[in-house]
Amino acid sequence: MNANKQPNVIVFFTDQQRWDTTGAHGNPLDLTPNFDRMAREGAHVYNSFTCQPVCGPARSSLQTGLYATQTGCYVNGIPLSPASKTLAHYFRDAGYRTGYIGKWHLAHEEPVPEEKRGGYDYWLASDVLEFSSDAYDTVMYDNDNKPVKLPGYRVDAMTDAAIRYIDREKNHPFFLFLSYIEPHHQNHTDNYPAPIGYEQKYAGRYVPPDLAALGGTAHAHLGGYYGMVKRLDEALGRLFDALRSLGLEENTIVMFTSDHGCHFKTRNGEYKRSCHDSSIRVPTAFAGGCFAGGGQVRQLVSLVDLPPTLLDAAGIPVPASLPGRSILPLLRGEKEEWPEEVFVQISESQVGRSIRTDRWKYSVSAPDKRGYEHASSDSYTEEFLYDLHADPYELVNLIGIESYEPVVADLRKRLVRKMREAGEAEPTIVPAPVRPKGGRRVSVEELRVKL
Repeated sequence: MNANKQPNVIVFFTDQQRWDTTGAHGNPLDLTPNFDRMAREGAHVYNSFTCQPVCGPARSSLQTGLYATQTGCYVNGIPLSPASKTLAHYFRDAGYRTGYIGKWHLAHEEPVPEEKRGGYDYWLASDVLEFSSDAYDTVMYDNDNKPVKLPGYRVDAMTDAAIRYIDREKNHPFFLFLSYIEPHHQNHTDNYPAPIGYEQKYAGRYVPPDLAALGGTAHAHLGGYYGMVKRLDEALGRLFDALRSLGLEENTIVMFTSDHGCHFKTRNGEYKRSCHDSSIRVPTAFAGGCFAGGGQVRQLVSLVDLPPTLLDAAGIPVPASLPGRSILPLLRGEKEEWPEEVFVQISESQVGRSIRTDRWKYSVSAPDKRGYEHASSDSYTEEFLYDLHADPYELVNLIGIESYEPVVADLRKRLVRKMREAGEAEPTIVPAPVRPKGGRRVSVEELRVKL
């Protein structure tokens, strides 16, 4: 055990995992019994959202606690500045040993040189793991940038490496960031390579309503995707087993989350990069330490709230410069004023901005800006409005309907305020063309054509 009782901290980070893959969110396939136990016995962030539905930008935000436009990594391929202060720096300054295993995606260079590793002491990673490895061919690079080939299915190979690290560091406080590629697709084959036998087990079974309505590649790919989720959850169980066997379970905080979701090419030509919950809503739960028995958090929590939460839970001061805030006061039942919306920056597919409240989703885009070239815009056009109470799967776009203009006017002001708070210049938002009161709503078929 750690002599000073500082809690160990492990981030169990998946890639492109929808929130509704979990039993805690109603998936009927029993894919995630270990995550579900975390949610039940620890703290479950029921409404958890990324602030950027693209791999690199989301990772830059989770490492620094800043929005992607503040880190400068607003699209994939922009390296995180070596001057950025990351979680590794905060934990190392507090006496922790720090380790990173898995996908980095913040260097734009392979292997990743030491100055681009975000300050982590131990390193076994690849910048773009989906390129350096395959499902049964796991290759990452060590501290000396030598390639290391690990045996087994990729999830298992990385989990083995994580357990070895934990065993080695068990007598010191450690911060381990374990970054899987699953259940992200394998880029060069555009499929979801589950462990042998797993895809067949889940193919043709439960299809979330948005995917059932909109199609995309879901019917071809859900079996493999679910199989990958299942193996990740088994890995999570192995991690907890290792902690228990080493006597570390009570004094180790584990955070499970993902960088973004997956809409299976239903909202654009890729798998994320949109304002829809299928892109931005992710599963998040905490276990161990101060999170034991924490219950369910119903407030809307952004990815930028997770770094302050980890720091706070470890007793490390949270810098006032970070835009997010710790969820610990919510778990303690304190009357904490909490934002009623989360803010999302969208890049690559478009230059877009969105806010989500408990009931509404409102999104704008800059039609004259290319998403890969521009971080922001001084002018946006309204694109989407969804009533999530009446239309939780976002199949009917209400933007421009005259009777919703009071709602839109309020959301427009709130979005501009969130953009200013994130350090962006105040933009002009051009209202959508008005449809008369009682005008025909957009059908699912028209929405599919539009998207």
